[in-house]
Amino acid sequence: MTDKLWGGRFTAKAAKWVDTFGASISFDQQMAKEDLTASIAHVKMLGAQAIIPKADAATIEAGLKTLMTQLENGELHFTVENEDIHLNMESLLTDLIGPVAGKLHTARSRNDQVATDFHLWLKNRLPEIMAAISNLQTVLVEKAEENAGTIMPGYTHMQHAQPITYGHYLLAYFEMLQRDYERFEFNQKHTDMLPLGAAALAGTTFPIDREAVAESLDFDAVYHNSLDAVSDRDFALEFLSNAAILMQHLSRLAEELILWCTYEFNYIEMADTFATGSSIMPQKKNADFAELVRGKTGRVYGALMGLLTTMKSLPLAYNKDMQEDKEPVFDAYTTILGSLHIFTGMLESITVHKERMHDATVSDFSNATELADYLATKGVPFRQAHGIVGQLVLHGIQTHQSLQDMPLSELQAAAPQIEADVYTELTSEAAVNRRTSLGGTAVANVEKEVARAKGIIASH
Repeated sequence: MTDKLWGGRFTAKAAKWVDTFGASISFDQQMAKEDLTASIAHVKMLGAQAIIPKADAATIEAGLKTLMTQLENGELHFTVENEDIHLNMESLLTDLIGPVAGKLHTARSRNDQVATDFHLWLKNRLPEIMAAISNLQTVLVEKAEENAGTIMPGYTHMQHAQPITYGHYLLAYFEMLQRDYERFEFNQKHTDMLPLGAAALAGTTFPIDREAVAESLDFDAVYHNSLDAVSDRDFALEFLSNAAILMQHLSRLAEELILWCTYEFNYIEMADTFATGSSIMPQKKNADFAELVRGKTGRVYGALMGLLTTMKSLPLAYNKDMQEDKEPVFDAYTTILGSLHIFTGMLESITVHKERMHDATVSDFSNATELADYLATKGVPFRQAHGIVGQLVLHGIQTHQSLQDMPLSELQAAAPQIEADVYTELTSEAAVNRRTSLGGTAVANVEKEVARAKGIIASH
């Protein structure tokens, strides 16, 4: 017999390096608080159901609470020999209160225990992620309100397309983040389920009260199938999927911020507190934190693909492969929370070069659609108007003239329907403020959407 808590039928002891390879305590100790919390709820139920004597339950509960205090004070030390957080805690409890600690594991298995700890861990952290999203949204809305009338080029294919406002642009990311918020909000539903009581895979013969444990741990529901309870990691996959989509949004924003900080664009400037310099080039101011978030996106994608691959062919119920479920989730949580905090501070402190943004829309022919729309209002079929304006743009490129700088006679030579009022239609301000359709970039629309966004954040 080995000295393992599960070693009754074993006659040989594994080498230390084998124990180290199989152990998970290096990372699952992050669930120490959740493990103790779940054990306290479990032993209370064992006593209430008379599965173990009430006096024993009280002794075990007191011991667990002592361990909780020691954990909070940084006084607990874990060992590889005890493999995981569950056996480490049981060993520490036994040292503290003696053999009665062994009664704690009545009517449960490490299979439903680890699943419960993992649910609790993520359940406790989803609100942090959602709050961080809300904080970033708040900054986006504040900046959108300040820049409701700040005109800038809008892009498709990274080519100037039509003038928009910087406020309208920022609110696009507000909407992305709102969908992220809602995905994590839904993720709570599948995280807020109690596996404890499923035991190893088949349930238990003891008269347990799973609903009482769920209520004690503030779970909304219990798993209704014991096989599913110990083998389900959908809630973790949902979290990683949501995290990957969130990071994709942040990475898109990072890419644009990085471009816009360049000498060529010069639309914005990062605060010194969110930029770094060069060890050799004194003039450099690098958007390193935006670049780092862009880079960390691949890390979160990898976490999702890693766990999907781990789970893809596992037979029911629990398999040791599933020990690989926690590290990617722990890492993704740390990564996305840090990225959200960085972006909140970074966006809050950005300097916007409003004149530079506006000037970039003056001679870029991004008002070509305005002229085509103008001709359409004069009765010219839009497809024909498109062709006329295309020819005028070509003429402007060849003669180094913008559309609004062309003499009326030149414009009328291309389309006699054009009148002197066309020049008021060709300004960037007019192009923006004529886009009054729902979701359009008009300043009045942006102001309405800012108010709507504030209401959404308040509802969080």
